[in-house]
Parts: sequence; C-alpha cells; structure tokens
Amino acid sequence: MAHSQLTASEALSAWLEHLAHERRLAANTLEAYGRIGRLYLAFLERHRGEPQGLSDLGMVTAAEVRAHLAERRSGDHPLAARSISQTLSAIRAFHRFLDRRCATPAPQLVLVRGPRIKPSLPRPVSEDQARGLLRETGADPDATPWESARDRAVLTLLYGCGLRISEGLSLARSDAPMTETLRIVGKGGKTRLAPILPAVREAIDAYLALQPFPLAPADALFRARRGGPLTPRHVQAMVQRLRGRLGLPASTTPHALRHSFATHLLGAGADLRSIQELLGHASLSTTQKYTAVDAGRLLAAYASAHPRG
Repeated sequence: MAHSQLTASEALSAWLEHLAHERRLAANTLEAYGRIGRLYLAFLERHRGEPQGLSDLGMVTAAEVRAHLAERRSGDHPLAARSISQTLSAIRAFHRFLDRRCATPAPQLVLVRGPRIKPSLPRPVSEDQARGLLRETGADPDATPWESARDRAVLTLLYGCGLRISEGLSLARSDAPMTETLRIVGKGGKTRLAPILPAVREAIDAYLALQPFPLAPADALFRARRGGPLTPRHVQAMVQRLRGRLGLPASTTPHALRHSFATHLLGAGADLRSIQELLGHASLSTTQKYTAVDAGRLLAAYASAHPRG
C-alpha cells in the first residue's frame, strides 16, 4: 500500500512496528506509546468529525495538539505535568516518524510547548540503609529460608551492580554461577558488561543452594514461592515491607538501590563516564544528575558538622 493511502491507525501501527523491531524498545514503553497514540488519533477523529488518513495527520495544527493535551489534563484521571510532557514527546516522535518514513511532516508541532517541569533528583538510600535492607531480608517470619536468600540475592544484585529491576529479573539460570562480569541487556536492547562483586556472587550462590525448583538453563533465575518467575511487583512489595520495618522513607524503592549504586560510587571517587557505562545510560547528561545528589549530601554533612552550621 502506498504511504499516501495509509489510514491514521495504519500509520500508528507502522510506527509501533518500527519502535519494536528497529528501535527494540521495551514492551512497557511500546504499550505506553501505543496508548498515547490511540488516544491522540481518537481525539483528532472526534475533533474533525471523520476518520483520519495519513495526509490529515500532516495538517494537524498547534491548536489541536494543545486542545488534546488540555483534554488529557482534565477529566476523571487528569495527567500530571510530567505525564503531559511525556505525551507530547511521544506525539512528536510519532510525527517525526511520519516525516522521515512517510514524507508527511507536521510543521505546526514546533509551536507547541510542553509544561515546565522542575527536574527531580534521584533519591538514593545511604550506605547504612542499604546494608540494613540486605540484613532485614532474613528477618521475615513468613518467608522460608530459600525465599529470604532469594530476596537478599535480588537486592544485593540491584545494589551491587546498579541494575534496573527488569534487568535483574531477566537473568536466566544459565547466568549463574557468575564470573567476574555479566552481560546485561538494558533499555533499547543495548548491552553492557556489569562487574560482579564477590558479595553479589556469594548471595546468588546461597540462593541457588537453597531454592527447591529444577531449572532449565533458559528459565528465569529468580523464582516465586510457587515456582513461577519472580515479578517486579513482588520485589517492590518486598522492599515496601522492609522499609516499613526499618522506618525508611517511601522513596526507598528497588530503583533507589540503583541510584545508591551510582551515588556511592561517585562519592568514592569514580568518574562520571565510568558510572554512565555501568548504568547503561545513553547520555552523560542523565548520569550528571548524581553530581547534584552527591554535592547535596556533602553540603548537608558539612552543615551538620560545622560549628556555625
């Protein structure tokens, strides 16, 4: 089918196929982009009163996009400023695809500005708090010894290697026993090598020695109580229980351990470029947020210790 004959829905499907197979975006990201795109096209169809084709998308006006964003900010489930910004970013990415692949630019999009968002800094836990979380995994009276060992192994892996939850839970049985490095597949299908600390290796070995399920090499390494693959929701709920027992703030999440990995490395003298590679950040500007976090901690320590603080 010629590009000019595509319907708007077919153009959206082509974009999502591009994101999945060429950009190799994660399933959750694809789902979010698909939802944003469908709502956007549904708005245009309602607003214009007729089904939309590819050429119609090229004639979208700044006023129409602003009206759609205003609609998303209202109603029973209004979006926050950050979500509105992400929605606009996805719409722009869709139209960039239409411009480059389908020769259908939307020149008025440059006139639309997103909401101003105050950059949020990562919220790591302290080294003592991280150690407390790892110790507390053995204090759950409802967990069997192998489950406690599993929870400790998961948190030790996230903190010791700076992994995202999805990266840690994507490991297969064939990834253990671990050597000095581990190949991680991160966002966008990008791979990186993560150095494995002895503490991480020992925690995973301890878990494997206790877990009761026969696992094939391709099976997920971390298992739930009934034998299925461990889910991010379990890890999040587990950290929520641990932080409640330790009196830690709500910002203490599994992802905070990744932030802590970066912040503690920076505080120990690691350079930003190395931390960027370890975290798998595509841009150094993303990693630079940790310099502000570390500077803030130093200033707080100085203020508390200085006689005139």
